[in-house]
Amino acid sequence: MVALRDRGARFAPTRVSPLSWRAIALMALSIGIMVLDVRRDGAGLLRRSLAHIVAPLHRVVEAPSALWDAALTSVNTRDSLRTNIAALEARVREDALTLAKLRALELENERLQQLLGVSPRDAIRTLTARVLQVDLDALRQRVLIDRGSVDGIEPSQPVMDAHGVFGQTTRVNASTTEVILLSDPDHAIPVQIERSGLRTIAMGLGDPSRLALPYLPRNTDVQVGDSLVTSGLGGVYPPDLPVAIVTEVRRDPSQPLVQVRAVPRANLDRDREVMIIWYKPRVTPPPSPVPNAHPTRASAQ
Repeated sequence: MVALRDRGARFAPTRVSPLSWRAIALMALSIGIMVLDVRRDGAGLLRRSLAHIVAPLHRVVEAPSALWDAALTSVNTRDSLRTNIAALEARVREDALTLAKLRALELENERLQQLLGVSPRDAIRTLTARVLQVDLDALRQRVLIDRGSVDGIEPSQPVMDAHGVFGQTTRVNASTTEVILLSDPDHAIPVQIERSGLRTIAMGLGDPSRLALPYLPRNTDVQVGDSLVTSGLGGVYPPDLPVAIVTEVRRDPSQPLVQVRAVPRANLDRDREVMIIWYKPRVTPPPSPVPNAHPTRASAQ
């Protein structure tokens, strides 16, 4: 009986194993920490300390995903930037082209206004035209303009630019007209030296920057800087249109004529717009009859 009693005492229910004691201790500690955390925030320092320790681990774990996202973002951003740059470059080219067109229109408007400002007082009608084709060589100085017979143009009409006489019409088609320039070797224009009133002829030399006055005697009153205007003779150009400026006067004692060169006022090799002129020639009234000093016999009677 004693043996049985001792064996039962060995398995008594009041006996607790060391593992159970550890569990009970940890539970009590946990409860105590929770109570302190609720009432006095006692675990805050511990959490903050653990957060400092765990934060690098979070960064290490998240690094591959962050790098992948950064790479995708960089690629997308680069493609987007390339697309935007291409669109901006195209827009810049379009704006530059538009600006160039506007500038060309502005310059054309200025030139047209200058043309209208030099319209001669004798003109009854003027018409602006655009130069389509230029033929400038030593033997032929002509241009083609975009006006023709449908606009009322006829041969031998004066043509001007914003600075002076340009030439005259020659061959007239339905929608285009050929204009012979002052500098054409086959062109001659009656001019007058504005300072002295002397009349002469200016002829082309096949050079848009030079004219010649070949028919002046050596003792003619002509000087460098003299202004040449149309004399109104010949029936093509009205009087007083600016033609040229004398740039060279050479008097050779062995020659009966003076060598005179002039530069045209018109930009013969650079003009884009010209003006065709219609004008009514001035008619000089006939002289009044002189009264007869000796009355006839019939009148005397």
